[in-house]
Amino acid sequence: MRIFFFILIGLWLNPALTAKDVITLNNNKKFEGKVVKLKNCSLVFKSNGSKFEIPADSIYSIQFDDYNNKLYKNYSSGSTSNENLCFQGQMDATNFHGKKGSHFALGVLFGPFAIIGTALADPNPYNSSNMMMMQSKDDSKFSDPMYLMCYKKKARTDLIVSESLGWLTWIILLVAAG
Repeated sequence: MRIFFFILIGLWLNPALTAKDVITLNNNKKFEGKVVKLKNCSLVFKSNGSKFEIPADSIYSIQFDDYNNKLYKNYSSGSTSNENLCFQGQMDATNFHGKKGSHFALGVLFGPFAIIGTALADPNPYNSSNMMMMQSKDDSKFSDPMYLMCYKKKARTDLIVSESLGWLTWIILLVAAG
């Protein structure tokens, strides 16, 4: 019985010992592997011996295995190379723009009018609810056109999705009540 117990503990600890970077896509699929390179609006990911280039707008989150990794340090320190400015803008919009709950409520209350309003809006890092978490010592990227374009596109898309889900919830409630 002890041997069985130690085998279970060993199997349980094994994934922790061989931890890898984890990419979660917008459709909630997760992939383990290694982030190899950040490119302009995409990243190169190696998994099972194959390399994949994933567009940044398809990525929901990245969980790095090693936070001492050079690639992670360059990204988190706000490196402003042209290769990853667009990617940084999209990830900052996803992780820090916030306001998704209030836009869900707007979708429930105002439906298509809320969606049209957000489509015409101009989201930027300065009107983000979590701007202080996102700012690094060098916030020059907030004035970079590439960063701002990618940030605005991703933030607007996320907010419209929240409003659409709110509107869909309202429709389902009406159908269920009727």
